[in-house]
Amino acid sequence: MKNWITGPGGCRFWALGWLCGWSLMASAGVQPQLDALSPGEQLLLPGGELPPIRIEVANVTIQCSNNTVIDGGGRGHAVVITAPDVTLRGCMVRNWGADLNQLDAGIFVARSASGAAIEDNTLTGPGFGIWLDAARNVRVRNNRVRGDATLRSQDRGNGIHLFNTQGALIEGNRIQQTRDAIYIETANHNRIIGNVMSDLRYGIHYMYSHSNHLEGNITRNTRTGYALMQSKRLTVIDNHSEGDRNYGILMNFITQSEIRGNVITGVRQGQSAGVDIQGAEGKAVFIYNSLYNTFSGNVFRDSDIGIHLTAGSEDNQVFGNGFIDNRRQVKYVATRPQEWSDAGRGNFWSDYLGWDRDQDGVGDVAYEPNDQVDRLLWTYPQARVLMNSPAVDTLRWVQRAFPVVKPAGVADKHPLMRLPAALQEK
Repeated sequence: MKNWITGPGGCRFWALGWLCGWSLMASAGVQPQLDALSPGEQLLLPGGELPPIRIEVANVTIQCSNNTVIDGGGRGHAVVITAPDVTLRGCMVRNWGADLNQLDAGIFVARSASGAAIEDNTLTGPGFGIWLDAARNVRVRNNRVRGDATLRSQDRGNGIHLFNTQGALIEGNRIQQTRDAIYIETANHNRIIGNVMSDLRYGIHYMYSHSNHLEGNITRNTRTGYALMQSKRLTVIDNHSEGDRNYGILMNFITQSEIRGNVITGVRQGQSAGVDIQGAEGKAVFIYNSLYNTFSGNVFRDSDIGIHLTAGSEDNQVFGNGFIDNRRQVKYVATRPQEWSDAGRGNFWSDYLGWDRDQDGVGDVAYEPNDQVDRLLWTYPQARVLMNSPAVDTLRWVQRAFPVVKPAGVADKHPLMRLPAALQEK
């Protein structure tokens, strides 16, 4: 028996008002009514608790009532979408499965569900929040995803997981207490824009994914804000890392990518039982075996290390950035010198002590952040006990007096005397 009255123009009366252009379900028999939809129809789910659902009809819109809760029953997926061009909007999804090997997810979007739109939903559960399984051109917008904080971080699912997905837009989501907020795995040509992520292992995690666009996101209180790994042709612009631990941006085997306009602040050293871990300084950017990338217009501020380069991370262009009040601006141990300026303009360094006699805004003396003593201490950490000794002062004096012993390292031959106006606004 139908729980509505049909009126003029196809409008249906439910409770206190008319619903025009929508079907409104009774709580009983939800799945049969979903299966009975025709392409192009819109459906309003009733309030109250509903069991897991499957959406297998193309080009339908499923809207939840204000108090609709889709409960996964503690196993498997809570919502499965297998048809193309489905919209799921405004639902509360909870209590799906915790089996990561089975990809248990709050909302599982299958390969066949191209063009799906997942919007304005709230998800709370232990496994993956939203799993996109090779579906193309999916939109995931303005959802809230929270993991199960009672589980160990490594036992939780990721908030939004893209597997072999292309053309997706992941925008305006808020994700916290999952393992990683957004994981992009062998997924190309996707846009990750304007998401806010906190209390995680990694905020953004790229693996083997190319030609992706990452813009305007914010990470807070993660162990790594942006983990970019084994990928190329990434565009990473105008993102923020605020108070993350260990790494703001971690780059591992990244090539041909643009890192522009990002602001990384307050990355501090990891600790274990309240004890500092040797070599675990907080790095605004850590670059490992990554070449042919461009860093411009970024702000690296108030971290243990501004940029740490290692393992062949050479031939990167670094110019127009602001290195401000980091305990160590650059850490680089290698045999090839690196010049960090472009077309006569370098970077702003808050600890630069040179001068500008011709008042052109560019320092007359090159900025060189590391010397032979730094290299010695990085190679032999036990020598740090000598940091303030007369022996170290003598070594530094000898290096200045006899440049022949100067090691290869980073140099900025055209340091900026003032922070560019565009960076002062960041």
